[in-house]
Amino acid sequence: LACLLPSSYYICFTVYTVYIMSTNTEEAPTSTNTLLEIGDTCLVKWRDGVQQLEATIIETRTKKKRKSTGEEETEYYVHYKNHDRRLDEWIPISSFVMESLKKAPKPSTEESSSRPRRTTVETSRTSPNTAVDPTLAALEQEHEETTKVKNISKIYIGGWLVEAWYFSPYPDEYAQVDTLYVCEYCLKYMRHVHTFQRHRSDCPCRQPPGREIYRQADLSVYEVDGKLERVYCQNLCLLAKLFLDHKTLYYDVNPFLFYVICHVDEYGAHIVGYFSKEKVSDYNLACILCFPQFQKSGYGKFIISTSYELTKREGKTGSPEKP
Repeated sequence: LACLLPSSYYICFTVYTVYIMSTNTEEAPTSTNTLLEIGDTCLVKWRDGVQQLEATIIETRTKKKRKSTGEEETEYYVHYKNHDRRLDEWIPISSFVMESLKKAPKPSTEESSSRPRRTTVETSRTSPNTAVDPTLAALEQEHEETTKVKNISKIYIGGWLVEAWYFSPYPDEYAQVDTLYVCEYCLKYMRHVHTFQRHRSDCPCRQPPGREIYRQADLSVYEVDGKLERVYCQNLCLLAKLFLDHKTLYYDVNPFLFYVICHVDEYGAHIVGYFSKEKVSDYNLACILCFPQFQKSGYGKFIISTSYELTKREGKTGSPEKP
């Protein structure tokens, strides 16, 4: 083509070709993922696709998008401001409204060299004029740091797929899974659905261990001794921690009695909630929980009234344990 054109056209064509090549070699724009860091604040599209909530990035992770191709994507664990920690979740980059991004202040040179910058959720429960015990404040800070990221997203129990609210100290090999499968009768937990299906067909349990102390229509209460049924009670505490932020009892269950409330049908006794209390104590209640899928059905009032009725029959005057 150059041979058929005059020399002036050839020069212009050459210059234009060089210009195109130079523009194509410009540095590609920086990926959006590199713009987001721990501590940054940004508006996030809520699950309904309509609302936008302000959130702070707590942690990041890299997750395989497709196992077949090995493609990876970055996910961000966010805390929604002015909302409870139970709503904290992992979200993809597409959920952020990047125009509202507010960068976190950069740490000083000394701080960045001594330790990495971390972000914790502000959960002060005291008024500005209230004096705070330094020891309690340190324990609270340690608790927030340890439990700031949920290690289990959902549990499957009794035919219900329930979103977990908080961190629970399950063993490492069972943590960091998207869905944990739990037997509603023995409370054994499993990572894989095929293991759960096999266990469900072989599990001999159809009710909690211990003594049935109450039966009214389709409602039952079982008293379980933590010393006699240690594994069951430990599993119950780990399960309950997924929905209780400040529960500290996990493994030392010997001094406690657990009262498990169940809905009974032809298939067995299905756990809906529980409460616990110390064997030797003036308190009638140490911990109480109605699982989310059964809340707003009257079970909570029944659990509280049962705890007072037991104290009444023991001839004691008790009240719930103080935090």
